[in-house]
Amino acid sequence: MIVAREKRAKSIRYKLSLGSPRLTVFRSNRGIYAQVVDDQKGQTIVSATVIFAGKGESRISQAHKVGMQIAEKLIAKKIERIVFDRGAYKYHGLVKAVADGAREGGVQF
Repeated sequence: MIVAREKRAKSIRYKLSLGSPRLTVFRSNRGIYAQVVDDQKGQTIVSATVIFAGKGESRISQAHKVGMQIAEKLIAKKIERIVFDRGAYKYHGLVKAVADGAREGGVQF
C-alpha cells in the first residue's frame, strides 16, 4: 500500500511545473503540516503546522488557519503565486481547508 501511495504522489509532483514554489501538505492523525518548497534551490521557504488537540476547534478550522498562516508568511516574502501539491491525498477535507485558507490569505494557485 505504501508503494502505491508513493507512486501516486510522485506522479502528481512530476506533473507540476518546476517554475513556481510548491505548497506541499502532509496530514496525519495528530496534525497537519504545510510547507512551501523551492525545487530549483532545494530548500523550504516557509512552513506552518498544527497539532490537533482533543477538544476545542474543529480539525477543519485548524487546517484552514494553517493555510492562512502560510499565506501571511508568503505575502511577507513577496511571493504571490505557487502551485499546490496535494501529494497522494484527495482534494477533500483537511487538504482542501489548507488550500482554501491560503487562497483567502491572498496567494494564487
